[in-house]
Amino acid sequence: MGSYLIYPIIFLGLIVLISSFFIVKQQTAAIIERFGRFQSIRHSGLQLKIPLVDRISGKVSLKIQQLDVIVETKTLDDVFVKLKVSVQYLVIRDKVYEAFYKLEYPHDQITSYVFDVVRAEVPKMKLDDVFVKKDDIAIAVKSELQDAMLDYGYDIIKTLVTDIDPDSQVKEAMNRINAAEREKIAAQFEGDAQRILIVEKAKAEAESKRLQGQGIADQRREIARGLEESVEVLNKVGINSQEASALIVVTQHYDTLQAIGEETNSNLILLPNSPQAGSDMLNNMVASFTASNQIGEAMKKQAKKKDNE
Repeated sequence: MGSYLIYPIIFLGLIVLISSFFIVKQQTAAIIERFGRFQSIRHSGLQLKIPLVDRISGKVSLKIQQLDVIVETKTLDDVFVKLKVSVQYLVIRDKVYEAFYKLEYPHDQITSYVFDVVRAEVPKMKLDDVFVKKDDIAIAVKSELQDAMLDYGYDIIKTLVTDIDPDSQVKEAMNRINAAEREKIAAQFEGDAQRILIVEKAKAEAESKRLQGQGIADQRREIARGLEESVEVLNKVGINSQEASALIVVTQHYDTLQAIGEETNSNLILLPNSPQAGSDMLNNMVASFTASNQIGEAMKKQAKKKDNE
């Protein structure tokens, strides 16, 4: 009869012995209570407790955790806006007791402080300032939480304002303003580009006119040089300067007629254009040159006479 009882006892003893050991994971703290009273805090590794006397009341993570809180409030310019505040926190290793026993719902406590700070800070700012000064809001939240949660064993690592979401109508208005501003800038750029094109075109035309004038001047200079050489050649064969000039003009007249005749679609008519016109032109020009020379000589004699008197 005794042999039948020993095996259950051994089996029960093994179960009790095995239940005396437990494992705590890395970055975790286990709370041990004895008959409902706090006994100790065990950290990562293989741990031992008294069976049926000690029990694991709970476990606390020592990792950095994040809590996202969405707060709806109103700005100074009466715009309703939703802010998403991300709070990164962890349980201080030396204050696991406070974190476990003093706060039953730490998330609710943190959320309440975030609501309090955001609704105290944002109503002081206009909507545009909320976007610009979101870091200031985050710093204010962290400062308030740090002071409040430190006594409960929580360390606030960082707070971030990760999203700012105004009312839909306000966003549409902001988008329209932004679009109008961009269109204004685009119009200014287009106007500047058009003005640059006009200025550059005017400069190009001015340069073209300058070069054209320079070309005409060079052409006339070469024509004058050619006329001078032609007059010298005609003087060598007994034709005076007046007759030579008239002959050159008549020659250019006929050259012009020939050039006009080569143009098939030309409607230009040069007058006079009769066969006798060339001879009359030559005689008239010679007579004109002779008369002008006579007048010039008479004026010189008259001026010389006045000087002698």
